[in-house]
Amino acid sequence: MDFRGSWEEYLPLAEFAYNNSYQSSIQRALYEALYGRKCHTPLCWTELGERRVLSPELVSETDDKVHLIRDRLKAASDRQKSYTDLKRKDIEYSVGDMVFLKRVGLVTYQLELPLELDRIHDVFHVSMLRHYRSDPTHIVPVEEIRPDLTFEEEPMQILDCDVKVLRRKSIPLVKVLWRNHSTEEATWELEDSMRQQYPHLF
Repeated sequence: MDFRGSWEEYLPLAEFAYNNSYQSSIQRALYEALYGRKCHTPLCWTELGERRVLSPELVSETDDKVHLIRDRLKAASDRQKSYTDLKRKDIEYSVGDMVFLKRVGLVTYQLELPLELDRIHDVFHVSMLRHYRSDPTHIVPVEEIRPDLTFEEEPMQILDCDVKVLRRKSIPLVKVLWRNHSTEEATWELEDSMRQQYPHLF
């Protein structure tokens, strides 16, 4: 295509051709996917006054350029696809493949990432995944379960106090922050009971 040294003037034309080209991934043009209808083709792409707007030659020339750009975009896309297909392998993972995953789509999987990678998007294309090769050093030993174990909560701090009034009776309460719990998980407890068990908090 001959742009006569002014290719930047044709960028809107290229954008129009791209946005109105059929995309196999979404099975429609981008414009149609965004607005829900096909785009109406403008009569011309030049400034008013440069030529007669309704000139048949101008309309034909513009239409030819749109078709040429669209064909070249498709050719470029087909080339990229052929390069990708050379390296592509049909890989499929299933339960028992020694990876924590959930199948999201035909070629996408959701992984359970460690906490240090929590800012990374957890859905990956199959081409980015590898089969896990078993390594005995990766096995974490599990202690035998002991059913007689007990767990005792330990209070850390009194955050607040209040008095609950029930008819003729007042019940003093304290808001307790427990070890290994956040402030939002603090609980209201009877003050008398807490004084007896944990006098060091008062």
